[in-house]
Amino acid sequence: MRVLTVVGARPQFVKAAAVSHVLRERHEEVLVHTGQHYDAALSDVFFRDLNIPAPDAHLGVSSGAAGPRLAAMIRGIAGIVSSRRPDAMLVYGDTDSTLAAALAAREAGVRLAHVEAGLRSFNLRMPEEVNRIASDHIADLCLCPTQTSAAELRREKARGAIEVVGDVMLDVCLRAAAAARALNVPARHGVAPGGYYAATLHRAENTDDPARLASIMAALDSLDLPVLLPCHPRTAAALARAGLGAGRGSLHLLPPAPYPQMIGLMADARAVLTDSGGLQKEAYFLAVPCVTLRDETEWVETVAGGWNRLAGADTVRIRDAVEAAKPQAAAPDLEQFGGGRSAQRVVLALERAFA
Repeated sequence: MRVLTVVGARPQFVKAAAVSHVLRERHEEVLVHTGQHYDAALSDVFFRDLNIPAPDAHLGVSSGAAGPRLAAMIRGIAGIVSSRRPDAMLVYGDTDSTLAAALAAREAGVRLAHVEAGLRSFNLRMPEEVNRIASDHIADLCLCPTQTSAAELRREKARGAIEVVGDVMLDVCLRAAAAARALNVPARHGVAPGGYYAATLHRAENTDDPARLASIMAALDSLDLPVLLPCHPRTAAALARAGLGAGRGSLHLLPPAPYPQMIGLMADARAVLTDSGGLQKEAYFLAVPCVTLRDETEWVETVAGGWNRLAGADTVRIRDAVEAAKPQAAAPDLEQFGGGRSAQRVVLALERAFA
């Protein structure tokens, strides 16, 4: 079976790190990088550190307005579909790369599998929500991380087959955690384990709204411990536009962190503050309390378990949530996310559906 896999952003690189090696043991994979994350610190370094096979094609579609960028991705993927004639296409998550690949698959009549299907924030102002809903309803095979996401697809009457395979990001996180701790990342930044907070901020709803951005930055800069924030290029540009940055308080802006260093940074943090869906999960997997800088989350299991608190962008709410963020008596339930065995389940599901 020849499977065309499309990736373009950090979370997709992590997922591909789990699945591609298992897939290539028994099948042919054509790996396409759209170029959505083009900065070396957000792209090349992940392929190197996670030992992801080099892309067979790189579309180089990295900038410009959303519409033309999406169209360029679709054209590029369509050309590869025409030349390589895959038996199926595999996509991950909820980025523009995901949607472009799904639309290209539909137009070419190629069967589509969507990993991380069924997630919902129920906030259609989020581009990611639109991308994931469209991709789910185009897909012939919806591969869900949890029972909650599968139930949502059944409620929506999705046309494709629905399977719960778990979360492939857990596979990678568990494999990387021990090595990441050995890097002693906190000491590199002059802090002690448990004596700092790890943070990230990149979603457009936060970075493109000056008021929300200023409120979040004020909260981070006023916490009781150092806040180490590896800075996404979108965030750096937004801070520059708004005349914001690290003040004289708690916040320390760092360059983007490669995956092992980011896991190491989170693993020894007192808590994680983030608007990233991936980091919410990784904090949960690592048994580190999380404060989510959004008003909703797709990963409701992390909230139900008490490990994740929604704080939005309000300065006071964020500070209160950080103060309340404590390790829970009940350890995170990793089995509900597949227990670290999801990549194999993804490949088996592809074989049942498409081979």
